[in-house]
Amino acid sequence: MFVDSGQTDDERMVDVIAKFIPWVEERLQSGTYLGWLTEHEGRVVAGAGMWLMDFPPHFLSVEPVRAYLLNFYVAPEFRGHGHAGTLLKLTLDEAEARGIEVVSLHASKFGKPIYEKNGFVQTNEMILRRPGKG
Repeated sequence: MFVDSGQTDDERMVDVIAKFIPWVEERLQSGTYLGWLTEHEGRVVAGAGMWLMDFPPHFLSVEPVRAYLLNFYVAPEFRGHGHAGTLLKLTLDEAEARGIEVVSLHASKFGKPIYEKNGFVQTNEMILRRPGKG
């Protein structure tokens, strides 16, 4: 996933993975991270995650939770076979079942068309990234 998205700094990825594993394990145990995998002949070929974020009541939704979709990935040789669409439907169905009204994500160039096809739109979110600060 990281290589396909152009994030190939090996040293940085080692650090990301080392910090991501305990982060996701904690959230899997607490139930605030949900994951889905798709297999083909015993091999995982696609996956998706949904983080249930604590979020203050807001004009977009008064409920104090938002869903953030992350870690969507389909192995290159399995793209175009419906895996991403299936995973997206599962995550959105789960969000709806939980009464979550706002679902957000940051799309890769591969994912953007499928998200747009399913009703996602660009927002006015801004970001400040301070290199060396994490």
